[in-house]
Amino acid sequence: MEKTAKSKKRLNTAKDLSRIVAEYYQECHEAKASGKPVGWMPPMNGVIEMFYAMDLQPVFPENWSPVCAAFGLTPHNFEVSEKMGYSSDLCGYLRNITGYAYGMMGEKDIPLGGLPEPDILFTPFGGCIPVMKIFQILERRFPRAHVFTPELPQVAVEHIKKHHIDYAVSEGNRLIEFLTRTTGHRLDDDRLRETVILSDRACALWDEIMTYRRHIPTPISAAEIGIMFVMVTRQGTQIAVDFLTKVRDEVKERAEAGIGVIENEKIRLFWDNIPLWYNMGLFNYFEKMGGVVVAETYSAAWSLRLDVDHPYEALALKSLKSYPLVSCVSTRTRKEMVLKACREYAIDGAILHRNKSCVPITLGQMDIKRALEEELGIPSVIIDADHMDDRNFSVAQFQTRVDAFMEMLLHKKGLL
Repeated sequence: MEKTAKSKKRLNTAKDLSRIVAEYYQECHEAKASGKPVGWMPPMNGVIEMFYAMDLQPVFPENWSPVCAAFGLTPHNFEVSEKMGYSSDLCGYLRNITGYAYGMMGEKDIPLGGLPEPDILFTPFGGCIPVMKIFQILERRFPRAHVFTPELPQVAVEHIKKHHIDYAVSEGNRLIEFLTRTTGHRLDDDRLRETVILSDRACALWDEIMTYRRHIPTPISAAEIGIMFVMVTRQGTQIAVDFLTKVRDEVKERAEAGIGVIENEKIRLFWDNIPLWYNMGLFNYFEKMGGVVVAETYSAAWSLRLDVDHPYEALALKSLKSYPLVSCVSTRTRKEMVLKACREYAIDGAILHRNKSCVPITLGQMDIKRALEEELGIPSVIIDADHMDDRNFSVAQFQTRVDAFMEMLLHKKGLL
C-alpha cells in the first residue's frame, strides 16, 4: 500500500461525484468573475442555506484541505505555514489553509483552479479553536474582505435550550442585515424555505444511505465517504438531493440483491475520528482479510434533520449542533455515540485513529476502547496518524498493527 493511495470505489455514482466536485469549483470561479459576492466560511453551519437563498457563493476553505491532500499540495502548504512560525503540532487544516492562502493562492495550474478570493469572511466564534484561528489568519490575508463574526454559545448538544436557539436566531438576523448591507442582495423568505427543504431532504437521504450500511454484507464502505462533499458544499441545493437520490437508489439495489463491498465479508469494522485524506486507500487494506469499514464517527455530522416550517429556528439549531456533533461533545456523549453505532452496525472490531492534528475528537478514546471491550465485547486497535500530514503516519506500522488485529478478530470468530 502506497503512502498516498486512493481508495477503490465500487459505486457507479462515484463517477458523478468527480463531476460534481469539478463543477462546484468552476461555479465558485465563475461567481467571482461575474461579480457575485463570494463568502468563505467553515462547513457544518446554518449559513450555507442563507447564502444560496440570497444568491451568494459559499466557499469552504476547510473542505479545500482534503482536496489539497488528495492532490499532494499539502507538503508545500505546510512548508509555507511552518516558515511563518506555525508549529507542526497545530491542526493540519489550519497549517494547510494558511500555507495555501499565503503561498499558493492565485497561482496558475492549481488543481480545480484553487479558491477564488473572498469578498466576505464568515469568522466563527464557536466550534473548535483552530477553525476560529484559521479565519483570524484569513482576515489578515484578505484585509479588503467584509468580516462577520457571529457570537454563538458554545454549548454541548445535549444541553441546548430554547434560549440558546433564540439567541442564535438573533445572530442569524444580524447576519442577514450584514449581508444585505454589504452585498445589496436581499433574502426572500420563500426562497429560504426552499433551501431549508432541500437541505432537510439531503439529510434524510444521507440517513437512509447510512441505514443501508447495516445490511450484511454491507453495500457501501468508508472508501466511498467522499460522497459527503455534497453535504459540505451543496446543502440547500437540488444538486445534493439529485446526487444523493442516485446514491441511495444504487445502495438500496445492492443491499436488496445481497451485493457486498467484497465477495466474502468476514469482519465488520468501525473507524473513529477523521479519515486520512492523503491516503483513503487504507480503507481498502482491510479487505484482503475480509474486513470492511461499515461505519465511522464522521457520518454523524450530517444526521441533522431540519424543521422546514420554521426555517430560521431550524438553521439556528443547525449552527448550534453541527460542530459539537464532531468536535465539541462531552467524552461521555462521544462514547455513547460510538457504542450505539457499533451495536446498530453489528461491528466486530474498531479502529481508533489517534489523530495528532485534531485533539478534541481524539480525547476520550481510551474510555471508548475500554467501554467497547467491557460493554460490547468488541476489541479495538489504536492507529497513530494525522488526518492531513503524512509525516505523522507510518504505513509499515499501520500494516503491522492492522494485520495482527485482523488475525485476532478472525480467530475470535472462528474463521482462522
